[in-house]
Amino acid sequence: MKRIKLVLFSMLLVMLTACSTAPRQIINQQSDMSERGKASFYADKYHGRTTANGERFSQQAATAAHLRLPFGTKVKVTNIANNKSVVVRINDRGPYIRGRIIDLSKAMFKKIADPKVGVIDVTVTVIDKSNTAKD
Repeated sequence: MKRIKLVLFSMLLVMLTACSTAPRQIINQQSDMSERGKASFYADKYHGRTTANGERFSQQAATAAHLRLPFGTKVKVTNIANNKSVVVRINDRGPYIRGRIIDLSKAMFKKIADPKVGVIDVTVTVIDKSNTAKD
């Protein structure tokens, strides 16, 4: 009987651990979150396609993709080389290339860098999480 209780208790612990949302809560509690890394922009073939949150992607929109930030989060993206920045809203997931932290629409990338460069060093700072949606 003790053995059965131990097995059931162990299974319960495994299930509770698997359902944990601690990493997401840590991100959501950091209103002044800032990170440094590489930024790129979407290829033209993605214009008009559906983003991870269900919107149609537009190369002219002030939107971006981030792997962890909740949809709707507004971030300030600053080009470290020239200190130019833009504010964008997260509506997609990505980038999926190691070392990159954010993908911008082409219009937003053009405001802070020459698209011919392709990839730039940036800081990404969360500025508004009031309009976030659950993902």
